Amino acid sequence: MRVLFVAAPFASHLYVQVPIAWALRTAGHEVRVAGSPGLQGAIAGTGLTPVPIGEEVDLRSQLSLAEAELSVQSRDPRRPRGVQRDYGGDDPAAELASSIAGCRWLFTPDSAFTDVVELARAWRPDLVVWDTFNYAGAVAAEVTGAASARILFGADGHAQLRSACRARSAGWPGEGADPLREWLGPVLSGHGAGFTERTVLGDWTIFPMPSWIWRPGGVQYVPVRHLPYHGTAPVPGWLSEPPERPRVCVTMGLSHRENNIGIEAPATDLFDAVADLDVEVIATLDARQIERVSRHPDNVRVAGFVPLEALLPTCSAIVHSGGAGTFAAAVRHAVPQLIVPNCYFAEKWWGPISMANGVEEQGAGRYVGDADQMTADGLRKDLRAVLEEPSFADNARRLSVGLEAMPTPNDLVPVLEALTTQHRRPG
Repeated sequence: MRVLFVAAPFASHLYVQVPIAWALRTAGHEVRVAGSPGLQGAIAGTGLTPVPIGEEVDLRSQLSLAEAELSVQSRDPRRPRGVQRDYGGDDPAAELASSIAGCRWLFTPDSAFTDVVELARAWRPDLVVWDTFNYAGAVAAEVTGAASARILFGADGHAQLRSACRARSAGWPGEGADPLREWLGPVLSGHGAGFTERTVLGDWTIFPMPSWIWRPGGVQYVPVRHLPYHGTAPVPGWLSEPPERPRVCVTMGLSHRENNIGIEAPATDLFDAVADLDVEVIATLDARQIERVSRHPDNVRVAGFVPLEALLPTCSAIVHSGGAGTFAAAVRHAVPQLIVPNCYFAEKWWGPISMANGVEEQGAGRYVGDADQMTADGLRKDLRAVLEEPSFADNARRLSVGLEAMPTPNDLVPVLEALTTQHRRPG
């Protein structure tokens, strides 16, 4: 069969799709990956076939403009730590509208719809697998009759918010109340199709997260083990030497690093937290992230980018922002996690908080606090606990064993074949 993947314009989102795309490819299926012009190099670097869609969005400029709109409340260091079940708070409809607005100007420019529909009409994929934020894939599947599979990279925010809206109002959505219908309805109509819930959720949703990560009800989830892929990079020679002290990885994520947006844990506080501990710290931070650091502890090695698949097997703990690839690699290699979600609008609700809640509930790490709440003293206290209390390492090993029981991307292929046969329609 032919499978079209539709990626969001971030390499970190693309990387979640790569192992599944290659599993399909090596099973004999034809695979293409549609993404923004700026993502073509990253797609080609995976060995998959890239197809450019839409105009290029200046992500850094757009995200920086939006940064000024961060609310005072979002910067309040005294607020309680987040719980994923509470996403949307007292006004899930407003939160949903805000999230969909972001999808429109950041993930799915108008030109992307036209390009993906034209591609799908010409190539005739049997299955479209689309990033949960890039609705061009959903529209193309609806228009052409291809089976439609949504793929998550973390928490299922849109399904959660829509479910909360329905729970609060028996008649939801009322006139003009559903921002997805208001946005995608006219787009679909322009291509001779109509809006349905299939447009929002797909025929099914690929869920590359452990079963203990919270998710809303009412969605057909198809689980798969997230096999971390982090792009192409050489393994440094020093990694072949075993550490003489417990090794701790510190990383704040690829998307924020590349686009310089939002609030992330300051390197100064990260370094102060570990300066007096008997550990070796590998900080995968770039020059911008450490430019304000006045004290560079002797036990910290700043390494730029290091493949986590090579680094984490040597680590006793990791401090990170809750990125999907980092989280998956840490679970895979049984590394206790200390999670400090970055602050940028609702981004932390799309994975970092659910992951932080999950590892803390499972006893395999700590939710240190959001980036604007973290202090050096607080991180030091949590890191000491994670390193000194054996239960954290024991529970991390338990979660790693549980992950091994999940279906691999290769195991997923026959499931996708059967579901595609079931849901594909004449287009």
